[in-house]
Amino acid sequence: MQSFVLEETNWKEVREKCPEVVVLPWGATEAHNYHLPYGTDNFIASRIASQSANLAIEKGASVMVLPVVPFGVNTGQYDIRLDMNLNPSTQFLILKDLLTVLNRQSVRKFVIMNAHGGNDFKQQIRELNLLFPEMLLTQCNWFKIPGAEQFFEDMGEHAGEVETSLMMFLYPDLVLPLENAGDGHAKKFSIEALNQGWAWAERRWSSVTKDTGIGNPALSTAEKGERFFEYLTGKIAGFLVELSSADINDLYR
Repeated sequence: MQSFVLEETNWKEVREKCPEVVVLPWGATEAHNYHLPYGTDNFIASRIASQSANLAIEKGASVMVLPVVPFGVNTGQYDIRLDMNLNPSTQFLILKDLLTVLNRQSVRKFVIMNAHGGNDFKQQIRELNLLFPEMLLTQCNWFKIPGAEQFFEDMGEHAGEVETSLMMFLYPDLVLPLENAGDGHAKKFSIEALNQGWAWAERRWSSVTKDTGIGNPALSTAEKGERFFEYLTGKIAGFLVELSSADINDLYR
């Protein structure tokens, strides 16, 4: 039992302790090339959240990790079988309900531990800030933490070397041999501004990639995944430690 993971702990442990920080892992249920499971984002989100919390608690932080939300925004993958979608408006309602519980119970610091590129909680947080002004609402995207290039040759974007290596380390029994994987080749937009990022349109996934991957997993190893996992969780633990001790009314220097 990990007493800082809510679904593993019990009322005896929880009733006397009000955590400073609550972490909500948020993933997606979607195809990840031919070799990774549909729940890849959920598995990674949960493990990163729990290990980061563990490290933060060892440094004196007060953290509780909620169960993962297993569905994300997959509006661009509507024609890929069993890629499940939650609209951003639905995510907002889920967050509103959960924050109502936490705020009522005097939990003031909240982190969405996001593991899916289709999720972006900035706008929900902006609106929720007006409903819960006494709380500090944050999101953490593990895949945007700088430094991954120290560990990997092909950064990819989806089911490539990064995610595959993490899954090889964390859940090796769920990863098929790499000879089953597609090469993750992805087409780009024919409109250059969309490729440069200052203009944006949603990609139709099935038109961009044949195997649902973006990024080649061929060089993935469990050893790379382990080193990167330790790097990520160390970084995030530092954030949780700072957040746990922060004064919400004195956040700015």
